[in-house]
Amino acid sequence: METTMHAGTTARPAPAPTHAVPAAARVSMALTGALLAGVLTSFGQAVPGLSSVANSAGPWFVVAAALCLLAGVRSGRWASPAAMVLGVVLLELMHVGYWATTNLRGYPDVLSITNFWVLMGIPAGVLAGAVAVALRSRDVGWRGAALGATAAVLVGEGVRALLQVADTTGPVTWVVEIVVGLSVLVVAVVTARTPLGRIVALATGVLGTVGVLGAYLLLGG
Repeated sequence: METTMHAGTTARPAPAPTHAVPAAARVSMALTGALLAGVLTSFGQAVPGLSSVANSAGPWFVVAAALCLLAGVRSGRWASPAAMVLGVVLLELMHVGYWATTNLRGYPDVLSITNFWVLMGIPAGVLAGAVAVALRSRDVGWRGAALGATAAVLVGEGVRALLQVADTTGPVTWVVEIVVGLSVLVVAVVTARTPLGRIVALATGVLGTVGVLGAYLLLGG
């Protein structure tokens, strides 16, 4: 290959560098996405085959964690607590979007700070933010624990629903949620790479499932 330019030729300008999306824009998109998730939940409850999914908390948790990732959360002294706060804000914005849309559709709904789901949005949001931070970690153990926690939320809710509400909603949605949760747990264990990482992922998934199920049964959500 020739290393010199022919006489009279002009070098092409270097392509402009690609700039990352500003942090403020990412956070704004995440907040907007949370409101939109609440809006879609309200409409989804009126769609046959989607009503049970729209009435479940597991998908909201997954959406909150995904939106935290969209916002660009990172690990660090201040970043991790900020991600947890963001997780809470996102879940509560979903409640706001759901509440506003449901009322506009003509179905009275009250948004109260004493509502079970509003209260549960605080620990769930903290966990969603922590999961997002852990998924960004270079440590496969932390990533495994994050996936294990996500699996626990899905499986725990699915088992609770089969025990308490399947008679009125049908079992299909909850069986699918459990299968998805177990699949996430398998991925967590397989990708952990180290024996300790696999133990952490599996323990997080199993113990977390027991904890989520116990919280549902104890608090009566």
